Amino acid sequence: MRKASTALALAALLLAGCGRPAPDQGGKGIDTNNPLEVAARERGVVHPEAATPVGVFERAHDLGRDAMCVVPDGAGKWRFAITAAFGPGLSCAASGTMVREGGGWRMRFAGIDGCDASVREEEDELRLPGKLPPQCRRLCPGRASLAGLRLPRASWSASDAGDLRITDRDGNMQRPCEG
Repeated sequence: MRKASTALALAALLLAGCGRPAPDQGGKGIDTNNPLEVAARERGVVHPEAATPVGVFERAHDLGRDAMCVVPDGAGKWRFAITAAFGPGLSCAASGTMVREGGGWRMRFAGIDGCDASVREEEDELRLPGKLPPQCRRLCPGRASLAGLRLPRASWSASDAGDLRITDRDGNMQRPCEG
């Protein structure tokens, strides 16, 4: 008897909730001036509304660490630096610029004419194409290549990108996206 009355009371509460009016839809948007929202965006915890490549993409694996930083470089342009490890003493390091292209971006690698690639971000992962132009062979030593590289997004923050440390070709640590 007690179980039946508890179940009946619970059902009455559920039905009472069905008759309530919908919440006010006027406050539906995000308050971008809210200090908590501003702080979350600055730290890269919350994805900004404007889809840009700014931030850090990074993953560690058995052979080392792959990383990329991207910072603004004018209206609709970005600057990047990327490194990919293929084992002790074998890695690629490159830099360049990016511009919006369709649903992704066009990466242009510095110092190598014709070495560019269309990249996209899917499910918070930056994906380079499986094949790069032949000119791009100079980006990496030996048979190593940036083709097919996938980098998970670690941050949407320009300050995090500026702080990212990448080893250059001489083995020196630097912050290529700083300043």
